[in-house]
Amino acid sequence: MQNTAVEAAPEVSSNDRPAWRTHLTLVLLALIYVFSFIDRNVIAIVLEPIKQEFGASDTMMGLISGLAFAILYGGLSLPLGRLADQGADRRNMIAICCSLWSLATMACGMVGQFWQLFIARMSVAVGEAGGMAPSVSMVSDLYPKERRSLAISVLMMGPHIGVLAAMVLGGWIAQEFGWRYVFIIFGAPGIVLALALRLIARDPGRGGVNNPQSQAAALNNEENAHKTPFIEQLKIICRIPGFLPISLGAAAAGMAGYSFGIWTPTFMVRNWDMSLAQAGLIFGLSSGVLAVIGSTFSGWYCDRLTKKDVRWQVRLPLIGLLISLPFALAFLLWPAEKSFSLGGYLLPQAIIFAALFSFFNSWWPTLTYAAISHVTTDRQRATGAAVLNLLITLFGAGLGPLTTGILSDQLSGTFGDDGLKYALACTTLVLFTLSVVFYKLALKPYKQRMADLQS
Repeated sequence: MQNTAVEAAPEVSSNDRPAWRTHLTLVLLALIYVFSFIDRNVIAIVLEPIKQEFGASDTMMGLISGLAFAILYGGLSLPLGRLADQGADRRNMIAICCSLWSLATMACGMVGQFWQLFIARMSVAVGEAGGMAPSVSMVSDLYPKERRSLAISVLMMGPHIGVLAAMVLGGWIAQEFGWRYVFIIFGAPGIVLALALRLIARDPGRGGVNNPQSQAAALNNEENAHKTPFIEQLKIICRIPGFLPISLGAAAAGMAGYSFGIWTPTFMVRNWDMSLAQAGLIFGLSSGVLAVIGSTFSGWYCDRLTKKDVRWQVRLPLIGLLISLPFALAFLLWPAEKSFSLGGYLLPQAIIFAALFSFFNSWWPTLTYAAISHVTTDRQRATGAAVLNLLITLFGAGLGPLTTGILSDQLSGTFGDDGLKYALACTTLVLFTLSVVFYKLALKPYKQRMADLQS
């Protein structure tokens, strides 16, 4: 695979506009990430029927919806990211992994016992471990640095469109046909997308559109990732100024965000007396649409602001978290009986806060992945994205839903069905505050790192 990647000619240069294949590759990678996120998170809309069928507790559902996925995902994402940095054809990696996680998702709908579902979910993680980091690395080489935040924002629309599809269509499918068909129907398209990527896209090669002088200087100052032992390479990346505080800020935000996304449909079913289809439709539309808009806006706006001050790459995620926190708390604590009419339908007033939360909360993932792509060199980028993925997934997908599930079980003894509501409010408040602190700590070292790379 290494020779294939080396021979593939870049589709663009620093002096040319991106070719049609470049844009099509970005679209395919974004669509694959959409279904990656659907397959990873669609379990959120069917937690309640799965719990009832298998007689599981909230703690067990938090475990299977998060930690079971995160352990293997986190463990494999680092070596697979390293493989992408060492010259493997990233297109082939993504296509193979997409096929694997899609088949595993379909298997989730065919299980007969809880332990089988546990294994199937972990198999989804095995495939997805090789998807995100090579995708970020590929997009970073397809587009120049001054356009990279916007390009990555297109890729990062995947989670938000995925939430929209998973909640709206997943809730309806579960309501009409049962929870098993949700996994089978959503798993199948990934096979087609993997084949399309393999036939249409090309790996642009490392450093496809980057400034050769600045990259050469960076590589002279740091060990070449291709020759450096894996553990040493991780140490080098973690010592990059700004890398760790940015990554830890994303981990804390991800822990709250995953918990919020996984448990909110169940919260709406329990506290608002909704069906799965209603909860999925209302939450999916209100959150997914505004998140897609927010993600794209943040990438576009950040590219403009960073021309004046590179620190906006880190400031905007911080600002987005600060603004989104009160909207999250308002959504959870607003009286359920207060509603408004829209098109003849009564909707909870709190859903307005969910939409505003999604708009501003969508800033940090897009801009964080772009920030990591800026501070790492061409031979570090996939591994750096994998480290970021590891922290977000282990703390976010792994510990976020589980922590909220445990806290919900504890609080339910006192507050009944409101236990989940207060558990979500506590985790969101604490973790968003912690995330803001980390992003604040990253501002100065990030500026210094960018100055060093340009000198």
